[in-house]
Amino acid sequence: MSSRLKNAGLIGLGLIAGIAGSMQFDALAQKNAGSPLPIEELRQLSDVFGLIKSDYVEPVEDKKLLTEAISGMVASLDPHSAYLDKKAFKELREGTQGKFVGLGIEVGMEDGYVKVISPIEDSPAYKAGLKAGDLITRLDSTPVKGMTLDEAVKRMRGEPNTKITLTVARKEEDKPLMITIVRQEIKVQSVKAKVVEPGYAWIRISQFQEPTVEDLAKKINAMYQQDPGIKGLVLDLRNDPGGVLPGAIGVSAAFLPKDVPIVSTNGQLPDSKATYLARREYYGNRSGGDPLSRLPEQVKKSEDGGAGEFRLGIRIRNRGRRPARLQARHHHGYADLRQRFGTDHTPALG
Repeated sequence: MSSRLKNAGLIGLGLIAGIAGSMQFDALAQKNAGSPLPIEELRQLSDVFGLIKSDYVEPVEDKKLLTEAISGMVASLDPHSAYLDKKAFKELREGTQGKFVGLGIEVGMEDGYVKVISPIEDSPAYKAGLKAGDLITRLDSTPVKGMTLDEAVKRMRGEPNTKITLTVARKEEDKPLMITIVRQEIKVQSVKAKVVEPGYAWIRISQFQEPTVEDLAKKINAMYQQDPGIKGLVLDLRNDPGGVLPGAIGVSAAFLPKDVPIVSTNGQLPDSKATYLARREYYGNRSGGDPLSRLPEQVKKSEDGGAGEFRLGIRIRNRGRRPARLQARHHHGYADLRQRFGTDHTPALG
């Protein structure tokens, strides 16, 4: 057994050292060129790798072991860092771009089941007849009980034109309903708005996505065309999970004086030290246009949820041109910024 372990350990060390060498430790090299690799620690990792390969009750793929090792290493840094494989990175990108492949329902959890909050209008779920309040008890043949909401959502997403059968409990029905839905690309609007009464309007931001600033400008302009005498806006950020930083900066910039500091970052590398201002270069689209330049003059003169909207609420309250009242519960924790890193070998670190 000792020879098997030794051989497996040598193979493991070779694999790990090869991966480390191919990654080249770019960030570390920028910080301290010539720093030696931690050989003893890598040797311990290779010993564990070799032991699992030789003695675990069943075979485990090298890729799975190394991927999980990387995931654990990154996750141990803090609650907000994560390693994303190609599939997870794709899902993240889809979420921030305002589109994904799935059924088109807003969901939550109730009594261990997935509860339909609302089907998105004209989505596959909407056309199939899903209703607000429906409880999804099975996804195909798999019971939902025991799944996390994230696991259930991942099962409902998939490739375009693939089918999934939902078992649905509905209050007015005696028996469960079996509803088969074909997955399609869903486009999600992160901004909703309406004039609630003369002089007052409501803006809802469900997530800070890449199109959010452009969508916000369009909604505000449409409301002022409907009621040019708007004198108050309710900015609704409840349950907003956060999102991309330029989206949060742009929304803040819509209600703040130009060049006001929105947020700053700090870190080991020189390029991680930055201050983001209410300026087009920090939120403008790739074509170089400024969606906020088209806002009405009334706006130019002028809170429970994720990280981005917490910063936004505080900045508007403290620095807005016009008085703003912040309505929110006490927020435990802190606002965090996420940056994505990736190479040909490491899909993404966030």
